[in-house]
Amino acid sequence: MREILDDIDRWRANGKKVAVARVVKIEGSGPRDPGAAMAVNEDGEVAGSVSGGCVEGAVVSEALAILAESSPGRMVSFGYSDDEAFAVGLTCGGTIRLFIEPLAW
Repeated sequence: MREILDDIDRWRANGKKVAVARVVKIEGSGPRDPGAAMAVNEDGEVAGSVSGGCVEGAVVSEALAILAESSPGRMVSFGYSDDEAFAVGLTCGGTIRLFIEPLAW
């Protein structure tokens, strides 16, 4: 998470809304360990990674939706058997669970 803090600080200083996605659980094989984080601002700029590139596009879409809806956040998962995850490239054979939430301070 530390690697994304400078970007988050800069975005927030410029008045941008920001959502953060964190890997909370991996079942089987996964590209990143629990705790890996990615931030997305309201313009779609990204800092960090939750999957080494496999599902980042889908995570950006979820984060932008959360910001647009003023949602408190939600759990999402991507796995090999998940058609959407396979379409975006998660082929490691496992399932990753992410919690995506807007930052508020």
